[in-house]
Amino acid sequence: MPSLTDRLSRFRRLALRISSTLRWLPPTLSRLTLGWIFLQSGWGKLNDLPKVIAFFSDLGIPAPQIQAPLAATTEFVCGALMLLGLMTRFASLPLIGTMVVAILTAKRGDIHELSDLFGFAEYLYIVLSLWLGAYGPGPISLDFVISRRWERAERPLSARAALVAN
Repeated sequence: MPSLTDRLSRFRRLALRISSTLRWLPPTLSRLTLGWIFLQSGWGKLNDLPKVIAFFSDLGIPAPQIQAPLAATTEFVCGALMLLGLMTRFASLPLIGTMVVAILTAKRGDIHELSDLFGFAEYLYIVLSLWLGAYGPGPISLDFVISRRWERAERPLSARAALVAN
């Protein structure tokens, strides 16, 4: 009969094998979810700019005629990039900035303690964008495909350079 230590060791190996197999899932789902949310949000704002400009004016955001189209375009374009997994690390930065501004303007009055901040969808979007910006979009993305092709293209050049140097 296996000991408790043996059973725990087998369970640990199984858990590691499963997590290794599913390593692609968290970045893919995070990227697709955020990309879709921002793509739709940006599209909605772009299609109703007068309403968004009025909302930005009510919030006291300076130059709402410039800021509203900028925020809408940022959400739409960066959301599309994130959805595709193209330039994901770059796309996460403007989205983080947009969500920080949203919290500081539209949500500021709703923050009474730290747990209020953690309950905002905008805060979750910031956290997920930070994670994707730091760790990348995962293996099911255009960024991954492009980086693999660049690596393959660079290998023969470095091998040739080593031969020439000798």
